[in-house]
Amino acid sequence: METNGRGQRDEERLHCLVTGASGYIGGRLVPELLEAGHRVRCLVRSPGKLRDHPWAPDAEKVRGDVTDAQSVAEAMRGVDVAYYLVHALGSGAEFEDTDRRAARIFARQARAAGVRRIVYLGGLTPRNVPEESLSPHLRSRAEVGRIFLESEVPATVLRAAVVIGSGSASFEMLRYLTERLPVMVTPSWVHTRTQPIGVRDVLRYLVGSATMPDDVDRSFDIGGPDVLTYREMMRRYAVVAGLRRRVIVPVPVLTPRLSSHWVGLVTPVPASLARPLTESLRHEVVCHEHDIARYVPDPPGRPLPFDEALALALRRVREAQVATRWSSASVPGAPSDPLPTDPDWAGGSLYQDERALSVDASREALWKVVEGIGGDNGWYSFPLAWAVRGWLDRFVGGVGLRRGRRDAERLRVGDSLDFWRVEEIEPGHLLRLRAEMRLPGLAWLEMYVETDDAGRTRYRQRALFHPRGLFGHAYWWSVSPFHAVVFGGMARNITRAAARSRRPVRP
Repeated sequence: METNGRGQRDEERLHCLVTGASGYIGGRLVPELLEAGHRVRCLVRSPGKLRDHPWAPDAEKVRGDVTDAQSVAEAMRGVDVAYYLVHALGSGAEFEDTDRRAARIFARQARAAGVRRIVYLGGLTPRNVPEESLSPHLRSRAEVGRIFLESEVPATVLRAAVVIGSGSASFEMLRYLTERLPVMVTPSWVHTRTQPIGVRDVLRYLVGSATMPDDVDRSFDIGGPDVLTYREMMRRYAVVAGLRRRVIVPVPVLTPRLSSHWVGLVTPVPASLARPLTESLRHEVVCHEHDIARYVPDPPGRPLPFDEALALALRRVREAQVATRWSSASVPGAPSDPLPTDPDWAGGSLYQDERALSVDASREALWKVVEGIGGDNGWYSFPLAWAVRGWLDRFVGGVGLRRGRRDAERLRVGDSLDFWRVEEIEPGHLLRLRAEMRLPGLAWLEMYVETDDAGRTRYRQRALFHPRGLFGHAYWWSVSPFHAVVFGGMARNITRAAARSRRPVRP
């Protein structure tokens, strides 16, 4: 009987398809499935985004999209268990139609390929509330789960409320609201009860769902042991984080739309994502059963209590060990193709601002500064100009500057970096960022570490913009007078920072 390296029989190894592997949950699920001894294939629109994940060499990557039946069919070949961890939220007013169409394609292709099980992570919905009264976010999640349960493939639909883990949108919303506002005027939904769950338990249930018996075809409520109001969660966060007691004053006048802008103003979570999170808190969402334990038994001390899940998440944040963040997934509507180096640009407009400076420092010292850019380290340029651009972006519904970084020192392809996305890294040589702010065109920022003809270290920087329509051209020419300050200052300050890093500190 052949076994794999973990002593697992080959017939016990499952071939798992994971959609959403570049997102928060999917990016954490893949290594858990690999650790459990399963084979993993990831269906992603841009496989390159997974390149720098530690688990990337051990997982198969295929290019495709859940709305494209042909690419889903190809990805399903030979698969035993298919994980559906994507949604179209934020992609426009028709996102419910997109979710519906994608789920039906996924279910049909799973049946055609002989997939043994579909596993879906959805949202916990309140009892005795008509589906049409739910927020569009929860309503769509419920419909997707129903599509899978009505399909001919056995399905496991896990329904969770607030997920607590380092980097989750729910955790960061709770964290920043509590840390930044010692006195809060809050919407009335802070009195709504919910049942949070630690991300470790979510992953445990997802992995365990792969081996459920073939006759299991149902949904499961999953949650931690604590049922809390959002107000209680904020106060308990303050205790765990060592903060002073927070004063919370609820008011009834803040609608979900207004409160989402309030959350977007105070936290790094943009209003477009905060709105479905806050809308989901209008109704009480608590678990009404814990039947999942029959198939995925809870070890001692699990599911994790709320305070322990908070403490683990905080420790991960403070130790800079956040594996994925809510911003790991691309912003809906942000461009993913093409690259500024593609030949398709021939005949089109591509504006450039290029600068190069020699540096009195080693290439290693310069690269350390380049890779550390953004987040708390800043952009080595006119701070007010960057701040204003971030505020304007958030005002029109963009992500703004406050997404920060996943790691203070290291970047990988696919990481969000304030209102940029890391598109390419050649360690020690190139960092290419793609803009995800709202723009009338496509924009990139490239930073190169090179050696000039005289053997000195050289820093080269390119800002590129491909305009869309007349407004795109007008936008470039309206901001170009400020490039000397913004981009010129950035180049000078980056090289100065690298030069300072090599000088000995005086006693």
